[in-house]
Amino acid sequence: MLIGVTLLVLVCGGAIVGYLIAGWNFGDAVYMVVITVFAVGYGEVNPVVTWPTRILTISLIIAGYSAVIYAVGGFIQLVVDGELNRALGARRMTREIDQLEGHTIICGYGRMGATLAADLHQAGHPFVAIDTEGALPPAAEGDHGYLVIHGDATEEEVLERAGISRAAVLATVTSDDVTNVFVTLTARQMNPQLTIIARGEHHSTQPKLHSCGADTVVMTTSIGAGKISQLIMRPTAHELLQRLGETAGQVDLDQIGLRFDELDIDESSPLAFRTIGEIEVRGVHGYLIVGIRCADGTTIMHPPATTSISPGDVVVVLGYEDDIPELAARWAKGSAPTQITYRGITTTQE
Repeated sequence: MLIGVTLLVLVCGGAIVGYLIAGWNFGDAVYMVVITVFAVGYGEVNPVVTWPTRILTISLIIAGYSAVIYAVGGFIQLVVDGELNRALGARRMTREIDQLEGHTIICGYGRMGATLAADLHQAGHPFVAIDTEGALPPAAEGDHGYLVIHGDATEEEVLERAGISRAAVLATVTSDDVTNVFVTLTARQMNPQLTIIARGEHHSTQPKLHSCGADTVVMTTSIGAGKISQLIMRPTAHELLQRLGETAGQVDLDQIGLRFDELDIDESSPLAFRTIGEIEVRGVHGYLIVGIRCADGTTIMHPPATTSISPGDVVVVLGYEDDIPELAARWAKGSAPTQITYRGITTTQE
């Protein structure tokens, strides 16, 4: 359609210039071109008696008709092939992507990407999937209603269309380590604040992904091997986790009453300037401090009892849902001693 319209404009413009050169005024030239191209059949506004004007008119009829037929044919093909619906759908999808904030970008819609997209969709988390033309199945856009972009995720223009400047997380999960490295490098340059999770197939790729800017590298082979080893060494525990609602290798902690939570520590927090040994009660009170993200960005996993909590830290706690909200309250200044019963055992908390 674009080519046909462009040719039509050029032909009409050239014919108008030709009639002007032949001595016609501008209004007569435009009128003559319009009634000739669209075959209205009105009489000539000026006599076409000279050979130059006749040749010009014949050329206008042939070229003008050809351009109109080409443009109309393109439009019919657009409608018949469903391109019009896809074009309108692409515009709608572009508008929806432009409205996203704090979303996730999935680069690669293979087996892992499709599973990740399904999990995010079920959880109601906004995301955009990127993959090359033909790799994204039509069901991703149609049946599932995902926001998808056809293109190469290593190109900046494609990542910009996915809203990388507004995204919170980028997950590059293609099966090609080289592609994941390039995507990570490009994304980190475009958004230094972005959290990047990269998939790695070979152990030699892991340091490269980290050096390119990946925050977390997921080694699929290691995860698979770890799961198999659990099936070999702890088959009963694995069977129990499956019965509790295991999905895609991850047990749903809600089904056994556990959850992870984050406690932001500031100057007024009763947990500030205390050590892990002072506040952690293993087993009896039902919560466990599994890690600390310090104010300087470092992370301490399984912190020892002598570790001190400072303002600006984030404490990651694993515990029973009813116990975690009470953790800070139990250490509030001036709080009276309370008795806590946990699984039949009563203790006094000062």
